Amino acid sequence: MTTNRIGFWPHVSEDMLPNIAKAIWSFLSKPSFIAIDAEMGAGKTTMVRALLNTAGIPHFEGSPTFAIIQAYDSPIAGAIYHLDCYRIENERELPNLGLDELFDENAHFFVEWPQKIAPIIPKQHFTLYIRIEPDQCREISLCYDH
Repeated sequence: MTTNRIGFWPHVSEDMLPNIAKAIWSFLSKPSFIAIDAEMGAGKTTMVRALLNTAGIPHFEGSPTFAIIQAYDSPIAGAIYHLDCYRIENERELPNLGLDELFDENAHFFVEWPQKIAPIIPKQHFTLYIRIEPDQCREISLCYDH
């Protein structure tokens, strides 16, 4: 697999997220799969909120921690799915969830805790890395894996 970094934003504060979300959308074509790689509390859900707001979705349902999947219909980007895979315990659960079939849809997918579903992540996907910096700002980078 080859990874190309296509976007990098150091020293990010929360008020910068709308501009970063707009830049991220400029790299996406439909369908797209965005694996969000960040530790607990780094701002994964906050970043997804900014991405959804930029796509014309004003009402954010929050992280689908218990339901795993939250569907949205964007007037700009069409079908978008926000997944929070934190509660998936092991790979044996994956066939029962039907995620691999869901990923065949012509949609955008923003996936928190993607390492929990690593065997079924599409080969071609984006990874959005969010790291906490010492000053509590964030460093965000977007890579394309293929």
